[in-house]
Amino acid sequence: MTAITTETGTDSLILDAIRAHTTSENPSSFLALNSGNSVFTVPGVDGVVVYRRTGRWAVQFGGPFAAEGDYDTLLDAFRTYVRDEGLSLVGVQLQRADAERYAARGCVVNQIGASWAVSLADFTLRGTKFMQLRNKISRALRNGLQIQEVDAAEVADHIAVIDKAWLGSKGGAQQLEFLVGQIGGPAQAQRRLFSGTIDGEPVAYISYSPVYGSRAGWMHDLSRRIPEGSPGLMEAINAHAIEIFRAEGVEWLHFGFTPFTGLDAGHELEGHSPAFQWLMHALWAEGAALYPAQTQLSYKQKWAPDLSIPEYVAFDGPQASLPGFAHIFRACKAF
Repeated sequence: MTAITTETGTDSLILDAIRAHTTSENPSSFLALNSGNSVFTVPGVDGVVVYRRTGRWAVQFGGPFAAEGDYDTLLDAFRTYVRDEGLSLVGVQLQRADAERYAARGCVVNQIGASWAVSLADFTLRGTKFMQLRNKISRALRNGLQIQEVDAAEVADHIAVIDKAWLGSKGGAQQLEFLVGQIGGPAQAQRRLFSGTIDGEPVAYISYSPVYGSRAGWMHDLSRRIPEGSPGLMEAINAHAIEIFRAEGVEWLHFGFTPFTGLDAGHELEGHSPAFQWLMHALWAEGAALYPAQTQLSYKQKWAPDLSIPEYVAFDGPQASLPGFAHIFRACKAF
């Protein structure tokens, strides 16, 4: 059994795994390639487990990306490895297929949120339900917004300007990691970046990550804009990207995971924690200081998503753990 980090040249190993092993249909699987992740493997077993160690916790991203016949072997080996290291295990962004297998092992599994996706085959911004969205896009374009797909290395200075302004508007918040995409590094060649400028000055960008599986396409991932800039910047850039994706025959645009959203009692598994279920609903209603879920969902709903995909958290123990939940956010550098 081996635990290694992405800095030791495992990118191709992870990329091969998330491309090949898509049974769980995790739309955020590309985040497994984020720098700073650790990777667990077992000799002779086809697959990887991706996680981060924070404090006395191993925070796992998604379920094992593994061949069907090796999934259980890899998961059980990883759970043993975590215990032998004196750690506790919490898994986040598990898909339903993952969640059922964790629950079958006695883990406490709860819905933690949802991801959202739009089918692009017949997508159009025509119609009354998109009137406000079209107006915002038109306003940004009238204000001189120019949009183009760019090479991240060639616009690194523009990205830095936008990031500095955006983070500054958040009171000097840290750049989030782990469950949020990155720009740069070896994996950048697989992503796509669309940038917006006004009068030659950088004002916004959206990075898109590939999605594999039966709902293959792109995920609207990391996005930033200059605070107090023109209304409609993000909407205009995303609409531009959608038209390019549609012309290429891309079938799905995913909007990624948002915690505390899409909660439904019908999604919960037997053995879930009612107390943790209550907490998720409370954080949806009152948890903006921890994560702006309502704001994030409002943006995603502007695009009338066709699909809400429940996502889960699993605690490897007899009950849901508040410290385990908090360490998910520590792994993300949220605090």
